[in-house]
Amino acid sequence: MARRINRAIELLEAGQAIYYDGPHTGHVLTYEQGCKDAGTWADYINVGMEHGAFDMTGLAEYMRGLVDGGPTASGHRPPAVIVEAPVNGIDGPNVAFNAWQFRQILGRGVHGILLCQAESAEAVREFVRACRFPHHKAGVDQLGIGSRGRGSEPTAAPVWGLDQQEYFACSEPWPLTPQGELLLGVKIESPPGVEHCEEILAMPGLGFAELGPGDLGLSLGYTSLQRRPYPPEMEAARARVFAACRKNNLAFLEGATPQTIAQRLDEGVRVISGHDPETAKVGRAHQKRAMPV
Repeated sequence: MARRINRAIELLEAGQAIYYDGPHTGHVLTYEQGCKDAGTWADYINVGMEHGAFDMTGLAEYMRGLVDGGPTASGHRPPAVIVEAPVNGIDGPNVAFNAWQFRQILGRGVHGILLCQAESAEAVREFVRACRFPHHKAGVDQLGIGSRGRGSEPTAAPVWGLDQQEYFACSEPWPLTPQGELLLGVKIESPPGVEHCEEILAMPGLGFAELGPGDLGLSLGYTSLQRRPYPPEMEAARARVFAACRKNNLAFLEGATPQTIAQRLDEGVRVISGHDPETAKVGRAHQKRAMPV
């Protein structure tokens, strides 16, 4: 029986790694695809809007399909869905001016957002603020008051199976608020982001972070996608971001294969990309996870 709305948070709280599926671009956002994806093998579904279409009508229909196609094998109403937002986290004003994106995405009933190209703590502060209702007070000394307004709860709350007051209470970043059901993350994928990763990842309200090897490698002159073992400067960046995640109790996101997953898990990686059900099968067995998914 599900203990939480957000399966990804439920598993991270239990010390389990989580595995996601869903492309960074070209995701089919239809009601029919949602019904199909409700049976996913993954612990959450990534919806890529950084490079994919910013399609709120499609996202709403997709979430409706996930609900109607559910519940999941683990008893959750829909699978958890995390959306990559189009805005880059370059600085505070850039994120604040584009906070409408977070409001639109959360209004469709998703369970989390990933901010790409995070380069400053100020940008992450504005990101977290924009995802919070102003009545929540945890961490306001560092974050300021939340700026998410009333209006999305009539569409988002039914997706979660809640009434509007219940949604107001738990649509809040975890673990900043222990009962929160939103999972917010950032991608460190540029030299400025790496340079400031310690301040970025100390900002309250985040639950996970990743090193973006594709864009980081491109900015360092590698036009082919770099995979581990990375070139020395990228390995150094990974070590720095991973250390900052450990210091701030954030889950670290990284790719793995069936051959490397045990090593990654033993090292402490807790969010796994790769879109491979076999990797998840091997990793879950390695951690002795109780099934069903």
